[in-house]
Amino acid sequence: MIRIGFVVNPYAGMGGAVGLKGTDGRVQEAIDRGAVRESPVKAIRFLSGITRRDIHFFTAGGEMGEDELVAAKLPHTCLYHPDRSYSDEETITTTAADTSAACQEFIKNNCDIIIFCGGDGTARDVYSCTGAETPILGIPTGVKIYSGVFATSPESAARLLSQWNGSSCTDGEVMDVDEEEYRKGNLNTRLFGFAKIPSSSIPCQSCKQISCGDDRQATEEIASFITEIMRDDTLYLLGAGSTTGAVAERLGISHTILGVDAIFQGRIVGSDLNEKQILSLLGHYNRVKIILSPIGAQGFILGRGNQQISHHVLARTGTDALIVVATEAKLRNTKSLYIDTGNPEMNGLFGDTIQVICGYRMAIRARLNKEIILSGSVPGG
Repeated sequence: MIRIGFVVNPYAGMGGAVGLKGTDGRVQEAIDRGAVRESPVKAIRFLSGITRRDIHFFTAGGEMGEDELVAAKLPHTCLYHPDRSYSDEETITTTAADTSAACQEFIKNNCDIIIFCGGDGTARDVYSCTGAETPILGIPTGVKIYSGVFATSPESAARLLSQWNGSSCTDGEVMDVDEEEYRKGNLNTRLFGFAKIPSSSIPCQSCKQISCGDDRQATEEIASFITEIMRDDTLYLLGAGSTTGAVAERLGISHTILGVDAIFQGRIVGSDLNEKQILSLLGHYNRVKIILSPIGAQGFILGRGNQQISHHVLARTGTDALIVVATEAKLRNTKSLYIDTGNPEMNGLFGDTIQVICGYRMAIRARLNKEIILSGSVPGG
C-alpha cells in the first residue's frame, strides 16, 4: 500500500487570468478582480484519473484536499484541519503555514510521497518540509511554474502515479521566483533545492530555461518578418518573452515582458492586460491574432504565465488566431510543445502539429505533445 500525502492550495493560479502574475499575498485582490478557483477542479481531474487501488490518501480538511477526495470518492484520512474560525466566507482561511503544517503531519505518518496542487510557491513550501527525503510531485495549478517537480498536467500526474513502483525516484529542481519583481517585469529566479520526484516513463516538465545562447540575429529576423505581415485591420495580442519583445522593439513601442499587450496599427492600445480586458477589446475588433513564444525547455505555448489568454479568449478568436514564434535554437532545446488552455475540450481543437515561425519567412511544423490535448473532459466542468 502506497501512502500519499495530498494537499491542495485552493487559491493557486487565481492571479493568472486577472493579470496579477501570481497569487502570493494577493489572493483577496484576485478575488476582488473576479478570479475563480481552478486549483480544486484540477485536483479532481488528477484524482479522477487514478486507476490503481493500492494507495491510501492522507490529506488536509476542506478545499485543501478533503473536499476533492470526497468528490472523487477515494479513501482517505484527514490529518490536519485549517482554522475555520472566520465567519466571513470570503475571508482567506488557508495560507502557506497551513500547507507546511499539513506536510509535517504527512511526514509524521510516514507517507511515501507528497502530491500537491499549486505553483512554484507551493512547491517551495512543501520542499521546505520534505527536503530531499520524502518524494514530492506537483499538479500544475499555479501561474508561474518554473520548477522541475511538476507533472505536465493533472492527467499525466495520474498516469505517472499509476506506473510508479513506490520507490524509484530522480531529482527535480525547486525554483524560487521573486514574485514582486516578476510583477514588475523582472524574472529573478534561483535554485531553492533538489527534491526527489517519482521516476517513470511519463516525464515531469523541464525546469524553465532562461536562455539558450545568443539568438539575437534569429530573433531579429523573426521580428522583421512578423512586423512585415502585420495588417492594419487586425488587433494583435503580444504575449510574454524576449522573442515577442523583439517585435515590439522593431515597432518602436513598449512591451510588457512578462505580460500581454494589445497592438493595433503599430500602436499600443492595451498594456499588461488581464482576461477581462482582453475579452472587452475583442468586442471592438473583427480580426485578431495572438503572437506567442513557448517557454524555453518547458515548451508550453499556453498555460504557463499567460493564463490571461484563456479558453474563453480562444473561443472568441478561434485557435487559428495563434502565431507561434521561436528560434531554431530554442526549439532544439525544447523536447515537446504543449497547449494547456485550462479546458480539455478547447485543447482538443488543436491538431497534432503547429506552425512555428523560426526566422525571416521561415517556419516549421512542430509536433504538439498530445498527453494534455487528449486529456478528456473536466469533471464537474
